[in-house]
Amino acid sequence: MGDEDIAMRKPSGLGVWCSTNVLGKDALADLAQQVEKRGYDTLWYPESLSYESMAMGGFLLSVTSRLQVASGIANIYARDAITSAQGHDALNRLYGGRFVLGLGVSHVPLVEGARGHDYKKPVTTMRRYLEAMKAAKIDPTIKMDDRAVVLAALGPKMLELSRAATKGAHPYCVTPEHTAQAREILGADGWLCVEQKVILSGDESIVRPLQRKHMARYMALANYRNNWLRLGFGEDDFDGDGSDRFLDAMVVWGGEAQIRDSIEAHRKAGADQVILQAFPADGGKGTDMRVLDAFAPA
Repeated sequence: MGDEDIAMRKPSGLGVWCSTNVLGKDALADLAQQVEKRGYDTLWYPESLSYESMAMGGFLLSVTSRLQVASGIANIYARDAITSAQGHDALNRLYGGRFVLGLGVSHVPLVEGARGHDYKKPVTTMRRYLEAMKAAKIDPTIKMDDRAVVLAALGPKMLELSRAATKGAHPYCVTPEHTAQAREILGADGWLCVEQKVILSGDESIVRPLQRKHMARYMALANYRNNWLRLGFGEDDFDGDGSDRFLDAMVVWGGEAQIRDSIEAHRKAGADQVILQAFPADGGKGTDMRVLDAFAPA
Protein backbone atom coordinates (compact mmCIF):
# COMPACT_ATOMS: atom_id res chain seq x y z
CA MET A 1 0.00 0.00 0.00
CA GLY A 2 1.50 3.32 -1.01
CA ASP A 3 1.32 6.78 0.49
CA GLU A 4 -0.60 8.35 -2.36
CA ASP A 5 -3.86 8.25 -0.40
CA ILE A 6 -2.36 9.82 2.74
CA ALA A 7 -1.25 13.44 2.66
CA MET A 8 0.91 14.66 5.54
CA ARG A 9 -0.38 18.10 6.53
CA LYS A 10 1.81 20.78 8.07
CA PRO A 11 0.27 22.14 11.32
CA SER A 12 -0.66 25.77 10.76
CA GLY A 13 -2.57 28.69 12.23
CA LEU A 14 -3.42 28.10 15.88
CA GLY A 15 -3.20 24.91 17.88
CA VAL A 16 -4.11 23.98 21.44
CA TRP A 17 -1.85 22.27 24.00
CA CYS A 18 -3.46 20.68 27.04
CA SER A 19 -2.26 18.55 29.97
CA THR A 20 -4.49 15.65 29.03
CA ASN A 21 -2.92 13.47 31.72
CA VAL A 22 -5.09 15.16 34.38
CA LEU A 23 -8.42 14.65 32.56
CA GLY A 24 -10.85 11.72 32.51
CA LYS A 25 -12.38 10.08 29.45
CA ASP A 26 -15.45 12.30 29.13
CA ALA A 27 -13.46 15.49 29.68
CA LEU A 28 -10.91 14.39 27.07
CA ALA A 29 -13.59 13.73 24.49
CA ASP A 30 -15.27 17.05 25.21
CA LEU A 31 -11.96 18.91 24.97
CA ALA A 32 -11.12 17.43 21.58
CA GLN A 33 -14.58 18.12 20.21
CA GLN A 34 -14.61 21.70 21.52
CA VAL A 35 -11.19 22.37 20.00
CA GLU A 36 -12.37 20.96 16.67
CA LYS A 37 -15.67 22.87 16.80
CA ARG A 38 -13.84 26.16 17.24
CA GLY A 39 -11.72 25.56 14.18
CA TYR A 40 -8.31 25.06 15.75
CA ASP A 41 -5.93 23.15 13.51
CA THR A 42 -4.22 20.82 15.96
CA LEU A 43 -4.59 19.45 19.50
CA TRP A 44 -1.27 18.65 21.19
CA TYR A 45 -0.92 16.44 24.26
CA PRO A 46 1.95 15.32 26.54
CA GLU A 47 3.25 11.99 27.75
CA SER A 48 4.37 11.56 31.33
CA LEU A 49 3.28 8.63 33.49
CA SER A 50 -0.44 8.82 32.79
CA TYR A 51 -2.01 7.89 29.45
CA GLU A 52 0.32 6.12 27.02
CA SER A 53 1.03 8.35 24.05
CA MET A 54 -0.25 6.24 21.16
CA ALA A 55 -3.34 5.22 23.10
CA MET A 56 -4.12 8.86 23.81
CA GLY A 57 -3.61 9.80 20.17
CA GLY A 58 -5.97 7.06 19.02
CA PHE A 59 -8.65 8.10 21.48
CA LEU A 60 -8.54 11.80 20.54
CA LEU A 61 -8.66 10.90 16.85
CA SER A 62 -11.58 8.56 17.42
CA VAL A 63 -13.81 11.25 18.93
CA THR A 64 -13.11 13.83 16.20
CA SER A 65 -13.43 13.84 12.42
CA ARG A 66 -11.24 16.68 11.09
CA LEU A 67 -8.95 17.71 13.94
CA GLN A 68 -5.23 17.05 13.64
CA VAL A 69 -3.81 15.40 16.77
CA ALA A 70 -0.15 15.58 17.80
CA SER A 71 1.96 14.07 20.54
CA GLY A 72 3.88 16.77 22.30
CA ILE A 73 5.89 14.79 23.04
CA ALA A 74 6.14 10.99 22.96
CA ASN A 75 9.13 9.91 25.05
CA ILE A 76 11.54 7.82 22.95
CA TYR A 77 12.55 5.86 26.07
CA ALA A 78 8.95 4.67 26.45
CA ARG A 79 8.98 2.57 23.27
CA ASP A 80 11.47 1.35 20.72
CA ALA A 81 11.84 2.96 17.31
CA ILE A 82 9.94 0.23 15.47
CA THR A 83 6.96 0.66 17.79
CA SER A 84 6.97 4.42 17.18
CA ALA A 85 7.03 3.82 13.43
CA GLN A 86 4.15 1.35 13.75
CA GLY A 87 2.18 3.76 15.90
CA HIS A 88 2.64 6.66 13.52
CA ASP A 89 1.79 4.61 10.44
CA ALA A 90 -1.17 2.84 12.02
CA LEU A 91 -2.80 6.00 13.38
CA ASN A 92 -2.41 7.82 10.08
CA ARG A 93 -3.77 4.86 8.08
CA LEU A 94 -6.73 4.50 10.41
CA TYR A 95 -7.52 8.21 10.70
CA GLY A 96 -6.73 9.67 7.29
CA GLY A 97 -3.38 11.33 7.95
CA ARG A 98 -4.47 13.35 10.99
CA PHE A 99 -1.67 12.34 13.37
CA VAL A 100 1.66 14.10 13.96
CA LEU A 101 4.26 12.22 15.97
CA GLY A 102 6.23 14.58 18.18
CA LEU A 103 9.24 12.80 19.65
CA GLY A 104 11.57 13.85 22.45
CA VAL A 105 14.39 12.59 24.64
CA SER A 106 12.48 13.74 27.75
CA HIS A 107 14.44 14.47 30.96
CA VAL A 108 16.71 12.55 33.32
CA PRO A 109 14.17 12.15 36.17
CA LEU A 110 11.51 10.80 33.78
CA VAL A 111 13.95 8.46 32.05
CA GLU A 112 16.20 7.17 34.82
CA GLY A 113 14.13 7.71 37.93
CA ALA A 114 10.70 6.81 36.54
CA ARG A 115 11.53 4.30 33.79
CA GLY A 116 14.85 2.82 34.85
CA HIS A 117 16.73 3.59 31.63
CA ASP A 118 20.12 5.23 31.20
CA TYR A 119 19.75 8.77 29.88
CA LYS A 120 22.25 9.04 27.03
CA LYS A 121 23.53 11.90 24.88
CA PRO A 122 20.33 13.50 23.54
CA VAL A 123 21.26 14.29 19.93
CA THR A 124 23.18 11.08 19.32
CA THR A 125 20.41 9.00 20.88
CA MET A 126 17.70 10.74 18.87
CA ARG A 127 19.64 10.42 15.62
CA ARG A 128 20.02 6.66 16.09
CA TYR A 129 16.35 6.37 17.02
CA LEU A 130 15.25 8.15 13.85
CA GLU A 131 17.58 6.00 11.74
CA ALA A 132 16.03 2.90 13.29
CA MET A 133 12.53 4.21 12.56
CA LYS A 134 13.45 4.82 8.94
CA ALA A 135 14.91 1.32 8.60
CA ALA A 136 12.02 -0.43 10.36
CA LYS A 137 10.51 -3.22 8.25
CA ILE A 138 6.89 -2.32 8.84
CA ASP A 139 4.19 -4.50 7.28
CA PRO A 140 3.39 -3.04 3.83
CA THR A 141 -0.30 -2.97 4.76
CA ILE A 142 0.35 0.15 6.82
CA LYS A 143 3.93 1.27 6.08
CA MET A 144 4.40 4.92 5.18
CA ASP A 145 7.53 6.37 3.61
CA ASP A 146 6.54 9.97 4.32
CA ARG A 147 6.08 10.49 8.05
CA ALA A 148 4.80 13.51 9.95
CA VAL A 149 7.47 13.50 12.66
CA VAL A 150 8.73 16.54 14.58
CA LEU A 151 11.20 16.77 17.44
CA ALA A 152 11.01 18.46 20.81
CA ALA A 153 14.01 20.63 19.94
CA LEU A 154 15.46 23.47 21.98
CA GLY A 155 19.20 23.68 21.33
CA PRO A 156 20.88 24.29 17.97
CA LYS A 157 22.06 20.70 17.49
CA MET A 158 18.64 19.16 18.05
CA LEU A 159 17.10 21.78 15.76
CA GLU A 160 19.66 20.88 13.10
CA LEU A 161 18.70 17.22 13.47
CA SER A 162 15.04 18.22 13.18
CA ARG A 163 15.81 19.85 9.86
CA ALA A 164 17.94 16.98 8.55
CA ALA A 165 15.87 13.98 9.62
CA THR A 166 12.25 15.03 10.32
CA LYS A 167 9.58 17.48 9.21
CA GLY A 168 10.55 20.03 11.86
CA ALA A 169 10.36 20.99 15.52
CA HIS A 170 8.00 21.51 18.45
CA PRO A 171 9.74 23.89 20.89
CA TYR A 172 8.21 24.21 24.37
CA CYS A 173 8.75 26.85 27.07
CA VAL A 174 10.35 29.30 24.65
CA THR A 175 10.18 32.94 23.60
CA PRO A 176 9.70 34.61 20.20
CA GLU A 177 13.48 35.16 20.18
CA HIS A 178 13.94 31.40 20.27
CA THR A 179 11.33 31.02 17.53
CA ALA A 180 13.40 33.31 15.29
CA GLN A 181 16.55 31.31 16.01
CA ALA A 182 14.73 28.04 15.34
CA ARG A 183 13.38 29.30 12.02
CA GLU A 184 16.86 30.28 10.89
CA ILE A 185 18.16 26.78 11.66
CA LEU A 186 15.16 24.93 10.23
CA GLY A 187 15.12 26.93 7.02
CA ALA A 188 12.04 28.01 5.15
CA ASP A 189 10.48 24.57 4.78
CA GLY A 190 10.87 23.05 8.23
CA TRP A 191 7.70 22.77 10.30
CA LEU A 192 7.90 25.04 13.35
CA CYS A 193 5.14 24.48 15.92
CA VAL A 194 5.69 26.64 19.01
CA GLU A 195 3.91 26.28 22.35
CA GLN A 196 2.94 29.41 24.34
CA LYS A 197 1.43 29.40 27.83
CA VAL A 198 -1.20 32.06 28.52
CA ILE A 199 -3.56 33.22 31.28
CA LEU A 200 -6.50 35.44 30.37
CA SER A 201 -6.45 37.71 33.40
CA GLY A 202 -5.16 41.17 34.17
CA ASP A 203 -5.12 40.57 37.93
CA GLU A 204 -1.49 40.13 38.99
CA SER A 205 -2.51 38.73 42.37
CA ILE A 206 -4.24 35.86 40.55
CA VAL A 207 -1.65 35.40 37.83
CA ARG A 208 1.59 35.25 39.84
CA PRO A 209 0.71 32.15 41.90
CA LEU A 210 -0.48 30.37 38.75
CA GLN A 211 2.70 31.24 36.85
CA ARG A 212 4.81 29.86 39.69
CA LYS A 213 2.69 26.74 40.00
CA HIS A 214 2.85 25.88 36.31
CA MET A 215 6.55 26.71 35.81
CA ALA A 216 7.91 24.97 38.92
CA ARG A 217 8.20 21.55 37.27
CA TYR A 218 10.09 22.94 34.28
CA MET A 219 12.47 25.07 36.32
CA ALA A 220 13.75 21.89 37.96
CA LEU A 221 14.80 20.36 34.62
CA ALA A 222 18.29 21.00 33.24
CA ASN A 223 17.29 20.88 29.55
CA TYR A 224 14.96 23.84 29.96
CA ARG A 225 17.27 25.84 32.22
CA ASN A 226 20.16 25.48 29.78
CA ASN A 227 17.96 26.75 26.94
CA TRP A 228 16.76 29.72 28.97
CA LEU A 229 20.37 30.63 29.73
CA ARG A 230 21.10 30.56 25.98
CA LEU A 231 18.16 32.95 25.52
CA GLY A 232 19.69 35.50 27.88
CA PHE A 233 18.11 34.73 31.20
CA GLY A 234 20.46 34.56 34.19
CA GLU A 235 20.72 32.16 37.09
CA ASP A 236 19.14 34.84 39.25
CA ASP A 237 15.99 34.57 37.13
CA PHE A 238 15.54 31.06 38.55
CA ASP A 239 15.99 32.01 42.21
CA GLY A 240 13.03 31.07 44.37
CA ASP A 241 9.90 30.76 42.25
CA GLY A 242 11.41 32.67 39.34
CA SER A 243 11.74 36.37 38.54
CA ASP A 244 8.77 38.33 37.25
CA ARG A 245 10.69 38.90 33.98
CA PHE A 246 11.16 35.18 33.48
CA LEU A 247 7.61 34.22 34.47
CA ASP A 248 6.09 36.86 32.18
CA ALA A 249 8.13 35.56 29.24
CA MET A 250 7.02 31.99 29.83
CA VAL A 251 3.36 32.56 30.78
CA VAL A 252 1.88 35.56 28.99
CA TRP A 253 -1.01 37.20 30.84
CA GLY A 254 -3.45 40.05 30.53
CA GLY A 255 -6.33 40.72 28.19
CA GLU A 256 -6.92 39.48 24.67
CA ALA A 257 -4.63 42.18 23.27
CA GLN A 258 -1.62 40.98 25.28
CA ILE A 259 -2.18 37.36 24.23
CA ARG A 260 -2.71 38.37 20.60
CA ASP A 261 0.56 40.33 20.67
CA SER A 262 2.37 37.21 21.86
CA ILE A 263 0.84 35.09 19.10
CA GLU A 264 1.84 37.65 16.49
CA ALA A 265 5.38 37.88 17.87
CA HIS A 266 5.86 34.13 17.35
CA ARG A 267 4.29 34.31 13.91
CA LYS A 268 6.52 37.19 12.81
CA ALA A 269 9.51 35.24 14.13
CA GLY A 270 8.64 32.36 11.83
CA ALA A 271 6.25 29.98 13.58
CA ASP A 272 4.02 27.91 11.29
CA GLN A 273 1.72 27.19 14.21
CA VAL A 274 1.39 28.90 17.59
CA ILE A 275 0.03 26.45 20.15
CA LEU A 276 -1.87 28.00 23.04
CA GLN A 277 -1.69 26.34 26.43
CA ALA A 278 -4.43 28.29 28.18
CA PHE A 279 -4.41 27.89 31.95
CA PRO A 280 -7.77 28.57 33.64
CA ALA A 281 -7.53 31.72 35.77
CA ASP A 282 -9.40 29.96 38.57
CA GLY A 283 -6.61 27.39 38.88
CA GLY A 284 -8.71 24.53 37.48
CA LYS A 285 -7.61 21.66 35.27
CA GLY A 286 -7.66 21.54 31.50
CA THR A 287 -8.02 24.45 29.11
CA ASP A 288 -9.58 27.88 29.61
CA MET A 289 -12.42 27.84 27.11
CA ARG A 290 -12.63 31.63 27.29
CA VAL A 291 -9.27 31.77 25.52
CA LEU A 292 -10.37 29.23 22.94
CA ASP A 293 -13.50 31.27 22.30
CA ALA A 294 -11.57 34.53 22.04
CA PHE A 295 -9.12 33.26 19.42
CA ALA A 296 -11.27 30.66 17.68
CA PRO A 297 -10.38 30.49 13.96
CA ALA A 298 -13.89 29.27 13.07
